[in-house]
Amino acid sequence: MKRAAIYLRVSTIEQTTANQERELRQVAERAGWDVVKVYKDHGISGAKGREKRPQFDALHRDANARQFDVVMAWSVDRLGRSLQDLVEFLTNLHALKIDLFLKTQGVDTTTPAGKALFQMMGVFAEFERAMIQERGTFLLLFWRRLVAKQIAFAKPSPCQAAPL
Repeated sequence: MKRAAIYLRVSTIEQTTANQERELRQVAERAGWDVVKVYKDHGISGAKGREKRPQFDALHRDANARQFDVVMAWSVDRLGRSLQDLVEFLTNLHALKIDLFLKTQGVDTTTPAGKALFQMMGVFAEFERAMIQERGTFLLLFWRRLVAKQIAFAKPSPCQAAPL
């Protein structure tokens, strides 16, 4: 029986990992895998590196100690949004002969096609993160300009008396 580790992550404290965990446990049960550990990072962006995601770091350490045979996650973007970090993670898993299961993408990294698909999904996850940042930057600039215009309109004209 394969020993499975489940990795769960949500970006905000208000979100829950319950649905991810329930679905992944059902998959493990159907596959005949024994879930030996669940790693949960709450309120941590996937753009953060391993060192800023304590449970993801613990997953890495436990993988190196060969505490499980397969890593399960809901989606590639739960693992991270940096292509470099994703490829490093995949490379490490395969060097340790640990499989990867991604529920929403149905990825099986034991095959060449699964490896290629995983890397392509990583590219799109990184692209999505860049788009989120770009939209955030645009909105920030928009609001700064709007506030600056409101302040400019709120300035008293030279003809107005100054308040006492």
